[in-house]
Amino acid sequence: MNYSVAPIGFVRSCFKEKFAIPRQPQLAPAARGVLELLPPFDNGDAVAGLEQVSHVWLLFLFHQALEDKPRLKVRPPRLGGNTSMGVFATRATHRPNGIGQSVVRLEKVEAGRLLLSGIDLLDGTPVLDIKPYVPYADAVSSATNQMASAPPAPISVAWSDTALPQAREHALRLAEPLVELIEQCLAQDPRPAYQIPPPERVYGVKFWDVQVRWHYPQPDQIRVLEVVMDL
Repeated sequence: MNYSVAPIGFVRSCFKEKFAIPRQPQLAPAARGVLELLPPFDNGDAVAGLEQVSHVWLLFLFHQALEDKPRLKVRPPRLGGNTSMGVFATRATHRPNGIGQSVVRLEKVEAGRLLLSGIDLLDGTPVLDIKPYVPYADAVSSATNQMASAPPAPISVAWSDTALPQAREHALRLAEPLVELIEQCLAQDPRPAYQIPPPERVYGVKFWDVQVRWHYPQPDQIRVLEVVMDL
C-alpha cells in the first residue's frame, strides 16, 4: 500500500550547502533559520499555543538525498566513514523514505512562520510536521547509545588577521551571529573523517550569503582564511 505526504512548509536556513552542516541539531546554537508555512497552515490557527514551548521536533525530507533503491547499510561519519552499520542503527541521510527529524529551539512564533535556532537543516528543506518537545517524555535519562554516547570532541578554530574583521562586518550587515556560527560549525570538523589534508588545501562553504574559506595548518586545527560575499 502506498501513502503520500505533502510539505507543510519550507525552511529558509543559514546553510546553503550540505557541507559543514552539523551532523546533529543543537551542536551549533548560532545556526538560525525560518520555517515558512504553506496554506492552510500559515494563518496562525495551526500554531496557536506553540509559544508555550521552547523546542519543537521537525519531521522533514532529506530532499537532496532521496534515492530510488533503499540502502540496508551505511557508513556513518561518526565511525570514520569506513565501518558499515545497518541503516536503522544510524541517523544517516540515506533513509528508506528520506525522512529526518531534529529537535530545534523555537525562538519566536509568528503567523505563517516559526523562527528557529540550533538547526541542522539545509536551505529549502521540506518540513512534513511539527511536534512540541515534551521534556518528561522525550528526555530519557537512562538512555544509552554505545556508538554515540557523547558529542564529538571539537577541533580548534583560529582566525587569520583579515578573516575575523570580515566576519564581524558581515555579521553586523546580516544581523546574525555569523562569527559564532562559523566557529561552532567548523569546530565539528566537516571534512570527511578519512581525509588528512595538506596545509595548502583550502576548503570553503556558504553560510547565508558569504563564502567562508579555511585550511588545516595541522590535522587537528582549522584556520579561517577569509569571509567574503558570495558572488
